[in-house]
Amino acid sequence: MMRDFPSCFGENGVQVADSSSSSSTKAAQNLVTCVYQCKLHGHSCLITVIWTKNLMGQGLSVAIDDATNQCLCKVEIKPWLFSKRKGSKNLEIDSNKLDINWDLSCARFGSGPEPLEGYYLSVAYNKELVLLLGDLKKEAYRKIESAPVNSNAIFIAKKEHIFGKKLYGAKAQFCDKGQMHDVTIECDTIDVKDPCLVIRIDSKTVMQIKRLRWKFRGNHTVLVDGLPVEVFWDVHNWLFGNAMGNAVFMFQTCLSAEKLWASQSIFDPSVLTWSSSQRFRDYQLQGLGFSLLLYAWKNE
Repeated sequence: MMRDFPSCFGENGVQVADSSSSSSTKAAQNLVTCVYQCKLHGHSCLITVIWTKNLMGQGLSVAIDDATNQCLCKVEIKPWLFSKRKGSKNLEIDSNKLDINWDLSCARFGSGPEPLEGYYLSVAYNKELVLLLGDLKKEAYRKIESAPVNSNAIFIAKKEHIFGKKLYGAKAQFCDKGQMHDVTIECDTIDVKDPCLVIRIDSKTVMQIKRLRWKFRGNHTVLVDGLPVEVFWDVHNWLFGNAMGNAVFMFQTCLSAEKLWASQSIFDPSVLTWSSSQRFRDYQLQGLGFSLLLYAWKNE
């Protein structure tokens, strides 16, 4: 599951506008992937948390990769209906103790697989808190016998599947510990000769693309919280593909975004890619970059 979400730090740019079979597409639609930059005993690592949902219930997986993209460990908590809502996994990495604890017994979920509140998920390394998600922080600290301290984790990337007929919505935090924003994508492609793409942040229009049949792929910079956010879009499947096709949107924040895009070959107009440049990686390590990847599916 870790490899389903391309690392920003790979050796090559990674295509994210791909095609899938009907069965794998349906499975992919029921997961949300989040990537965090963390430190294990002073060394940088990536922790990928995948929230899943199917007919058997909710599930999740946690994978830890080191700075060279080598997988250090992976834990899968399979979907549940009446069990496994609370538990722990104890592992060893290089003779050091890794504890993963979770409690979702009182979690509240929306339409997607990611819990909204009433839960915690923690990762501790030798009793030192590495990652803590959720609002039940006191319970998490008590479980790992740790004093209330903030983890050093930085939220750097998220992949999500969203659904609609004309309007598609998601929530995004464009900088670590920043304000939560409502992202709305509006595009009517049914019986419209000249579709228009409109993107709003907190109900404010930040981008409008007309003549979409000629501009079905592209990128544009907007400002959110005073930071430049580069928006990439690929709506080819909506306009020219089959009914099962999806559009892809990526929102990427970083310092001096325009200069970065101008100096690095990050965007290939035929596919959406993430850069592997050292400069880009430096921005991410400083907690100054965030990637939100949205797959937008039309409801049947």
